[in-house]
Amino acid sequence: MAVASVSKITAASSQSFDAAVREGLQRANATLRGITGLHVLEMKASVQNGQISEYRVTMEVTFVLEG
Repeated sequence: MAVASVSKITAASSQSFDAAVREGLQRANATLRGITGLHVLEMKASVQNGQISEYRVTMEVTFVLEG
């Protein structure tokens, strides 16, 4: 029987929401083993001079615990 854990992370990108998700997953992969999925909880953007300057996502990353 597998047991999983969920870690909530926030990531940002100046390109797009998709790029922010990919950046967050890439960073999580550097620290966590056994990632099986993610769930985007929230998407926000910073605006400067009427333009989006940064895309931010908050997501939960699910990974299987070892042992």
